[in-house]
Amino acid sequence: MELGILSLSDLQIDPDTGKPFSAAQRVADTLDYAVLADRLGLDLFALGEHHTLDFAVSSPAVVLAAIAARTRKIQLTTAVTVLSALDPVRVYQDFAQLDLVSNGRAEIIAGRSAFVEPFALFGHHVNDYDALYTEKLDLLLRLRDQEKVTWSGRFRPPLHDAQITPRAVQDPLPVWAGVGGSPASAERAGRLGLPMVLGYIGGPLHHARRTVDIYRAAGEMAGHAEKLRVGISTHFFAGPDPRSARSSVYSYYHEYLRPKTPGGRGFNVSRAQFEAGTQRGHALMIGSSAELIEKILDAHEALGIDRFFAQFDWGGLPRRMVEDSIHRLATEIAPAVRANIPTPPPQP
Repeated sequence: MELGILSLSDLQIDPDTGKPFSAAQRVADTLDYAVLADRLGLDLFALGEHHTLDFAVSSPAVVLAAIAARTRKIQLTTAVTVLSALDPVRVYQDFAQLDLVSNGRAEIIAGRSAFVEPFALFGHHVNDYDALYTEKLDLLLRLRDQEKVTWSGRFRPPLHDAQITPRAVQDPLPVWAGVGGSPASAERAGRLGLPMVLGYIGGPLHHARRTVDIYRAAGEMAGHAEKLRVGISTHFFAGPDPRSARSSVYSYYHEYLRPKTPGGRGFNVSRAQFEAGTQRGHALMIGSSAELIEKILDAHEALGIDRFFAQFDWGGLPRRMVEDSIHRLATEIAPAVRANIPTPPPQP
């Protein structure tokens, strides 16, 4: 199993000033966390894309390129690329360029966006949410697989024998589908033979099984059984013991999920709900290293996951706590998980 960390670069309020923390400092910390993860031997670093003042990163490719220059082995991916709102030509070029800069370590996780702001910002209507994604994903995959592309659709000008440069080091450049639980999204990912990352931040693990089953059934029906891979991402914190792990982060977790507008995007999570979500059988990965080893192995058994992304730096967690949690993931949890999950033989 591959294990890594995932950041959405959320900007929380500084309690001393009442203003959001500096985006510049948030990005600087993010680079340092990625370097630490690479040095400690984690497999993956994922970075989110957002287009509001609540987050520090709107262009993951730029920040991942800076990370590439300071790291050696870690795979660099998005979480997610908001493909519905972007031009697939530019997306492919940016990540092919990142692949060249990183010597073959770039990936794209393509998704539809959990926020409405990007659609108006880039001149699209939110009612076209799914049609945009469907068309643009088709184009992105063609751009990835063909050096010259002829294509036409509803949402961008047609391409006529267009040269798509530069070409990525990896052939093909990895593209995963980011899915939030929608059955239609899981079915599409399976039908296209794309690996899938499921964002599952709470609730019992068995509730995610239906989405994974839909994905695998669609992929097998389309003849893609050998291509199917599943990743999961969820909120994570590894503490020195179960009690202190939970008590030290609840206030940050509550702040991270709070409603941010009068209509509310987040959740007011009570202490009881938080404690319940951290128990075995639930997706929230907050606890001691021993507890989290069991929970990741449970997720592998229940869902057959190939990748685990730990969303590790949410809610304004202090840097010291974040770095301690990364250390525990890399030096205590990852070795135990890898020892318990045999590495599959290479494909012939």
